[in-house]
Amino acid sequence: MASRKAKKASSSFNYASIAISGPPGAGRSTLLKNLRPYLETIGWDFFSGGEWSRKYAIDNGMHDPRDPKHHLATDYGDDVDNEIDAAMRKKISDPNVHMAIESWIAGWNARGIPHVLKVLLMCDDSLRIDRIVNRDDVSVEEAKLHLRQREEANLTKWKRMYNTEDFWHPKHYDLIINTYSHGPAQTLEIVLQALGYYKINGQPKSK
Repeated sequence: MASRKAKKASSSFNYASIAISGPPGAGRSTLLKNLRPYLETIGWDFFSGGEWSRKYAIDNGMHDPRDPKHHLATDYGDDVDNEIDAAMRKKISDPNVHMAIESWIAGWNARGIPHVLKVLLMCDDSLRIDRIVNRDDVSVEEAKLHLRQREEANLTKWKRMYNTEDFWHPKHYDLIINTYSHGPAQTLEIVLQALGYYKINGQPKSK
């Protein structure tokens, strides 16, 4: 459990929570992982939509656990997406909750909540494909095909469900980071700066 001092630090940040959005391969899970050492020790919770939905698909026989590639959102019904999106929005709507979440549309789902730092990660397709090749141990052609199939299936489903297609529109976000030109360390520092982490804990040492 976080100490009173740690909770006070979190309450002094510019934002109470962080919602990270972006297409597959843009670096969402990497950013979430890199935030943990800074925020978990002061009581923040973490949620990965990708990890949760993959586990759900495997547990319910919708995805082969031996397949390293990610499942499609169309593998399960609308109720699953609705339940998770509603639960996450309700949780981070409370300014006393400190949480970092990531999913394709987490930032859009947090639209209109001023105390949530909404981060959009974007990246050149060639680098996204390369990251998926390395992450899932598949060929370039397999990565291209799977990426196209996932994006078409998932976005088509969510457009139908939520009657919109502006999930990654800049108007919904406080930060937009190109992870092609900014590496993981730079991306992390930009987010921590925006959060106000360094003004509470001191500036990072110059490298």
